[in-house]
Amino acid sequence: MNTSAKSVRFDENNMWVDLSDGRTLAVPLAWFPRLLHATPKQRDLVEISRNGLHWDELNEDISIAGLLAGVGDMTHPASVAA
Repeated sequence: MNTSAKSVRFDENNMWVDLSDGRTLAVPLAWFPRLLHATPKQRDLVEISRNGLHWDELNEDISIAGLLAGVGDMTHPASVAA
């Protein structure tokens, strides 16, 4: 099964990703420091592709497979260990 993102939205603490298979993921923004510290306008500039999410201005790429596996930002070891 190739599950992709349909939409992305944010609240104060989480990123919500609606998936093509009907599930919705709530992911803590703390897992992704670039998104945590971004402005709402910067977060809204997400590009949704078949495999994941991309924010050009923030240099952030998040795979749907990684989200489903519970993987946070691999470039910040402290966020992975938490």
